[in-house]
Amino acid sequence: MIQSMTGYGKAVVAFKEKKINVEIKSLNSKQLDLTTRIAPLYREKEMEVRQLIAKHLLRGKVEMSLWVEKDVTVDATTINTALMQNYYDQLRSFVEANAIGQQVDWLQTLTRMPDVMAKTEVETLTDEEWEVARQAVEQAIKNLVDFRIQEGAALQKKFAEKIDNIEALLQSIEPYEKSRVEKIRTRIVDGLKQIPSAEYDKNRLEQELIYYIEKLDISEEKQRLANHLKYFRETMADHAGQGKKLGFIAQEMGREINTTGSKSNQAEMQNIVVKMKDELEQIKEQVLNAL
Repeated sequence: MIQSMTGYGKAVVAFKEKKINVEIKSLNSKQLDLTTRIAPLYREKEMEVRQLIAKHLLRGKVEMSLWVEKDVTVDATTINTALMQNYYDQLRSFVEANAIGQQVDWLQTLTRMPDVMAKTEVETLTDEEWEVARQAVEQAIKNLVDFRIQEGAALQKKFAEKIDNIEALLQSIEPYEKSRVEKIRTRIVDGLKQIPSAEYDKNRLEQELIYYIEKLDISEEKQRLANHLKYFRETMADHAGQGKKLGFIAQEMGREINTTGSKSNQAEMQNIVVKMKDELEQIKEQVLNAL
């Protein structure tokens, strides 16, 4: 079944006082083009995250973000009161010893002193926390793949409709193809009659006419195009990751339709070829989004 390269997935998990958020989105790309934005605590696991994504998302321009929301009451900075008291005692002794005026905003001054408001603890990533974060990454990937499958089903329905239209148009050429042989013969004979002094060998005329008709014969093109339509359907029903192959098949279909058009010397047949090209062009536009 077809999958789209366009997708979006998000997951949020809780770990103690944290909410771990993972968001992944993807667009069209010939290869896997992966960009990550990971919170500092989890950056040591970036390669593992990339491998997880590459395993499930074969192609596409993928952007992945992992960030943390913390409880503000827990994450609030603790004032180092002991250090603050030490600064105060030293500053007050200096002011008194040097007879400096007492017009000092002590609170503002002390809170600006080094390390009074700084967090000294260093956060480390535990195995328990990473396992929770990893599950969030996997869930976000799954949600994105589910999105791709849903979009792919819509693509497949559209492709099937266009393939059916091309097939119907191909079959509609047949009546004109049969009638044009006699029309060509009549046109050539009428042209010769316009030249009173012209003499011609009827047997030679028949030979030349057969040669001319063979040059305009589209039986092989019709057969090859029918085969390509069948192969396109079979490929759609195959496993995901067939987008490139579908693109190649569409190119081959285009070649046969173009050759049919170049051999069509009737307005009705040429109109049908134009309609087939229009249907195929819509396939080519959408196949770029198929995984």
